[in-house]
Amino acid sequence: MHSEIRVGLLGYGIAGAVFHAPLIAATPGLSLASVVTADPAKRERLRRDHPATAVLDTADQLFASDDHDLVVVATPNRTHVSLAATALERGIPVVVDKPFAPSSAQARELAALAAERGVPLSVFQNRRWDGDFRTVAKLVADGSLGRVLRFESRFDRWVPEPKQGWRERAGAEEAGGVLFDLGAHLVDQSLHLFGPVRSVYAEVSRQRPGVEVDDDFFVALRHVGGVTSHLWSSSLAAQRGHRFRVLGDRAAYTKHGLDGQEDALKSGLRPGSPSWGREPQNRWGTLGIEGETRTVETEAGAYQDFYRGMVAAIRNGAPVPVSPVDAITALEVIEAARLSAGCGRVVELEA
Repeated sequence: MHSEIRVGLLGYGIAGAVFHAPLIAATPGLSLASVVTADPAKRERLRRDHPATAVLDTADQLFASDDHDLVVVATPNRTHVSLAATALERGIPVVVDKPFAPSSAQARELAALAAERGVPLSVFQNRRWDGDFRTVAKLVADGSLGRVLRFESRFDRWVPEPKQGWRERAGAEEAGGVLFDLGAHLVDQSLHLFGPVRSVYAEVSRQRPGVEVDDDFFVALRHVGGVTSHLWSSSLAAQRGHRFRVLGDRAAYTKHGLDGQEDALKSGLRPGSPSWGREPQNRWGTLGIEGETRTVETEAGAYQDFYRGMVAAIRNGAPVPVSPVDAITALEVIEAARLSAGCGRVVELEA
């Protein structure tokens, strides 16, 4: 192992350029050694953003070399499994962008391969490190809400004209649609807070004319511990609802607006800057009961902690920041949601 962990990044679309490359470059102990992209515009952007990073045409070029200690898969969903498996078979630790795989069965195969080879494998569920989600987790843990009864979480967008690209393609292998995209975050967050799910009810639909994949969903999860999670996302939300509303038997917490780290990364800010992850006071959420509420400062967002966790996993044998087992469980919930939406009934899961 070199003094720095040399990272090979597969893909330089939104995931690669906005999230992975900047966070890798900002993490002590990591160096962005190479990026694979054949797109001329993306190659030019990469040269501007990271001039010292090698540009490769194909994944085969990356795997043919011995110049990488970590591979990050930020390519279209249909390629996640094959590329991750190739890295694991070569004994290279892997980070896979969400969704981990198009199916839970494929995800289990990847996890089994990683375990067999003894190679770290993690999934980039960066929104565990959203500041507002970290605030919810703190309030749940410290008892400010009392016993949590219902967790409401939504991630809406206003995209009336469908964008072109693989996320809009039909076919199970594409893992397209908003349920796999934003739903992967919402389901992961609810499982991370409240644990296993006993039952799933869902409504999944296509609202915009001509779309091939779902662009609207509501999912209700009944957790084994008794909490109910209500999760929403829509691409036709002309006005957004609350991002979080958490109801407890002592108080509720309500929060509007989205975590600002994605916009910060797009604007060129990086972890370590004085304002990184901080939210202005006028966007803080409220805690309490009707007529007796107070604002609660939003915890600092910390996307950088994911890759710090990967450094610790590779260098010191620490647990990976997001276990593939968690991603498998989330995919099982998403599959149950699709089944529920198709048959119009509640789907029971094995606890």
